[in-house]
Amino acid sequence: MEPIVGILMGSNSDFPIMKEAIDILKEFNIPYEVNIISAHRTPDLAVEYAKNAIDKGIKIIIAGAGGAAHLPGFIAAFTTIPVIGVPILSKSLNGLDSLLSIVQMPKGIPVATVAINGAANAAILAIQILSLNNEIIRNKLIEYKSKIKQEVIEKSQKLKDNINN
Repeated sequence: MEPIVGILMGSNSDFPIMKEAIDILKEFNIPYEVNIISAHRTPDLAVEYAKNAIDKGIKIIIAGAGGAAHLPGFIAAFTTIPVIGVPILSKSLNGLDSLLSIVQMPKGIPVATVAINGAANAAILAIQILSLNNEIIRNKLIEYKSKIKQEVIEKSQKLKDNINN
């Protein structure tokens, strides 16, 4: 199947975090593609990707970036596809610089933004958007939410059992 979610990262050092999004998309059997594209070091590639993504069948872009974290906003400036930004934890400002760079977009160029290192939630948000027009995805999402609810209930019971023994 052709990819419908594009996963972008500014550097291969972002991969350990962005892999969480990949893992969730795999769990849901959502076809995706992954690229390293830098808003600063490969701006022409970034523009080309953003402008051509819709013609390739991409419906949502998840873009992770750290530090200046311009990639999600840069991509959003050149496409009408929803962009979800993942701020990557940075050494100097603990990811706050990344978060603010992504979330503070000008009017007309929105980027949905998840928590610092929140790539898993970015994938779940993408899946929720895709589920609006796809009953199979919606049903898998309902199952997923039920599963994580059950995991919390089981963990709570295990904790209670450990405390009471």
